[in-house]
Order: sequence, then structure tokens, then C-alpha cells
Amino acid sequence: MARPITAGIDGTEESLAALAWAAREAVRRDLPLRVVHAWRFQSYESIGVGDRDTQHGWVRDAMTEAMRTVIERHPELRVSVDVVEGHATRTLLDAADGSEMLVLGSHGHGPVVGFLLGSVGQQVIAESTRPVVLVRAGDKPAAEADGRDVVVGQYGAPEDSAATLRFAFETAAARGAMVRAVRAWTLPPVFAYSPGSLKLLDEAGGLEPYEKKALADALQPWRERFPDVRVSEHVEMGSAGQVLLSVAGRAQLMVVGRRAHRTAVGARIGSVAHGVLHHADCPVAVVPHD
Repeated sequence: MARPITAGIDGTEESLAALAWAAREAVRRDLPLRVVHAWRFQSYESIGVGDRDTQHGWVRDAMTEAMRTVIERHPELRVSVDVVEGHATRTLLDAADGSEMLVLGSHGHGPVVGFLLGSVGQQVIAESTRPVVLVRAGDKPAAEADGRDVVVGQYGAPEDSAATLRFAFETAAARGAMVRAVRAWTLPPVFAYSPGSLKLLDEAGGLEPYEKKALADALQPWRERFPDVRVSEHVEMGSAGQVLLSVAGRAQLMVVGRRAHRTAVGARIGSVAHGVLHHADCPVAVVPHD
């Protein structure tokens, strides 16, 4: 059975943009769409506002209204709606486990404002076993049809970014888009050099040719698997986040890998994903390692 694309919505403008994005992606991939809303009963006995069943009915009505436009635009789409009473983080993580991807709304730019900095978004992105796509309220569907690229960050050995590249190529294939694969590199500290690493660099002709070869090697199996997908390779010296954002202007989607770090105050994702989520104008997919 095909796994659905799941959209988590809460009635905000951002989550409705995420719902619209998820519906379009489900149509492109010929997958069902699942819409999930987590809620908790709030007792307002002192002012006589609704018992549990009444409040649940209000939520269902709001969900039905949110789905109306989606169904009108995509009558062929298979849609299911789940209203789950429970904690938002756990509900979304459970929903993501059985999904092709989870799509959520994201707030705007800035060091303070941002979906990522909310406790729910932070935990979901850091702990999800499936890709999580963040969509801003101002997302424009036209960006998906005007020749913009699917930009993906590649790093390390081929196996380190295999899941990220797979997601990027699958998305590009469904959209008829080009994949722009980006690899950033920096000069290693002197103590990182070893006879073995120096030999590899000499054989490759230097640092930059070595990095270009590393990117080409990582892309090769995906080029073979998706021969119809056009690929552009971009290798540049600099921090990964800055290099990715430098090519974001022509991106319809940014795809980055996720390395989650456990700290005393909970899970935190890596700095590259953090920076791209806060500053890219387009939707961003955060893909966990296999």
C-alpha cells in the first residue's frame, strides 16, 4: 500500500500553505493525501463553552472547511482526514512514521521568528524518521513551474547523503525539474592532513578537484537511476549553509540532510539545516539519514 503524503494543519495561514503544497505533491506522485490535526480538550465550564464532543465537532468543521478548496482543485486526489486528541509533537511524529513525507507550515524569516524555534517544530524535525517539508505562508505554486531547480546539499562520502539525494531526485523527476547538487568545502586544519589524505589529494590534483570528484561519485548512482533528470553540479569553498543559500534564489525546493544532536535541553538539528530553514524563501525538505 502506498504511503501517503501527510500535512499537519492547525488553521494558520502557514499550515494552509503547507496543505496546498502537500496536495500538489501528492497529485504529482500519485499518492494519497492524509491531513492530520492534533487537539486537546479545553475546559471552559465557567463560561459554558462546549463539552468535549462539541469542541471536537468544531475542530472537524474547521478541517472540513480547510479541505474544501483542496478537493475542488484536485478532485482526483484521495484524501483522508484525522483529528487526533493528544500532544501535537507525538501526533505528528506518529503520523510521519507511516508517511512518504510530513509537510508543515513555517513562519517567516529572522533570528527569533521561525517554525523551527517552536518546541513542536524543533522536536518533529529532529526526531522524525521521514522527511519533513517546511512551507511558508507566502509560498507561490508558480515557482514550481517556471524552471526553478531542486537544490540539494551533498556532503561526505556517497552513503552519507544517499537519502538526501534520493529525495531530491525523486522530487525533481515528479516535477520535470533540474537537480542542482551543491557541495561546500573548507580548507582543513593542518593537523587533519595525513600521509594517506595527502596521497588522495595529490592523485585528485588538489583540494577543489578532489571535492568535485567526490560530488560526481555521490551523484553517479542517482544519475543512472533517474536518467531523465538533468543535473547541475556546484562546488564552492565556504560554509555549507552560506553556499546553499547563495544558490537559493532559483530554487523551488531546498533539500538538506539532518544530523540531530541530543543535548540536555532536547534534540537539536545541525547548523546547516537550521540556517537554511530560517533564510531560504522556498520550501525546505529536511531528510534524516537512512
